[in-house]
Amino acid sequence: MSTTEAFCQYIRDQRIKKGLTQSELADLMFVSRKTISNWETGTRIPDVKMLTRLAGCLGVETYELFLPVSEEQAASPTIIIVEDEPILLSGFVHIMSDVLPDAQTLGFGTADEALQFADTSRIDVAFLDIELFGESGIDLAQKLVMRNPCVNIIFLTGHSEYTAAALELHCSGYIMKPLTPEKIRTEIAHLRFPVKDLI
Repeated sequence: MSTTEAFCQYIRDQRIKKGLTQSELADLMFVSRKTISNWETGTRIPDVKMLTRLAGCLGVETYELFLPVSEEQAASPTIIIVEDEPILLSGFVHIMSDVLPDAQTLGFGTADEALQFADTSRIDVAFLDIELFGESGIDLAQKLVMRNPCVNIIFLTGHSEYTAAALELHCSGYIMKPLTPEKIRTEIAHLRFPVKDLI
């Protein structure tokens, strides 16, 4: 069972356990019944802002929505770095591999490359440059979360003015460039969804 399938099945199981129909849960969430159906079939995934409300309506803690995927998380953690400056990307991947040797670290130069990988693979942590050529890292983060709700997003930037937008997305972290081993260790220690073998 994939991460998304396990997540969707858990939502359905908890709704039924709570004695709610899709329509009743939809009323509590202020969304349509179709939205709930989409979440339970994996056609769509609730965005980050909806997760806390969903957990409350189901009577569980937010982190419990992701417990069904914990077995899959036991595999070697996967980290991606998305940075459109080739020299920086190469350096960041090298630093990350040194700091977290037990993880699989992959670098991507564009948002499209990262999304193609996310379509077929689990991502535990995504380090995203906020200012990507052709697309903002904020937009990319939202698309990654839609594909895998328990991905940890850590933004990389040289500009502090994006802090508010990053916090609005409830990201796991925010690193001001340059990326250093100390900054990586600090952010990894405070992930929203802790990853086995990284903490």
